[in-house]
Amino acid sequence: MTDNVTDATTETQNTNATGSDTRDGVQDPNTTAGVTGEVQDATAAAIADPAAGTRDSYEQLRAERDNLFERLARLQAEFDNARKREQRERADYRAFAISDAVEQFLPVLDNFKLALNSNGTVEQMRTGVELIAKQMEEVLRSLSVTPVETVGQPFDPRVHEALQSVERTDLPDHQVIDEVRRGYRIKDRLLRPALVRIAVNPHLSEA
Repeated sequence: MTDNVTDATTETQNTNATGSDTRDGVQDPNTTAGVTGEVQDATAAAIADPAAGTRDSYEQLRAERDNLFERLARLQAEFDNARKREQRERADYRAFAISDAVEQFLPVLDNFKLALNSNGTVEQMRTGVELIAKQMEEVLRSLSVTPVETVGQPFDPRVHEALQSVERTDLPDHQVIDEVRRGYRIKDRLLRPALVRIAVNPHLSEA
């Protein structure tokens, strides 16, 4: 009987030595503390990584924003320079066009001065002025400036401006009978309307 007790005691000691990590299903406190430390370390790392990613994203977005602002500033400067350059080119072209037209009128002005300084008769003066007028008309034609047709044409409010209406039974109603001031167009664009007198035929108007 003593041998049985001794064997039971030995088995119990062996069992305790083998299963020293658990007692009645309860984990050893030292083992639990180790696992808890690992979990805490992993949790801290998981929390730290998103924070670092957020900072990196913020820095990237800020760099992209600064880059966009720089590009916008450059584009604005390029636009302002292009606008100023276009204004200068337009002003230069306008000055060139005016100088070309003025240069063609200078001979006309010279002839006017010669006529004013001449001591000819009235008839000679008239002839000289007529020649100068023809010279000016030639210059205008070279600049694509042509007179608006008036006398004998039907009244056209797009190119004519009626100064007076005159009753005439021998002419068609609203026909231009006199030109008070000549009108001009440059190519298809009207520079100024012709100032005219028109006929009013009461017989045709009533009809």
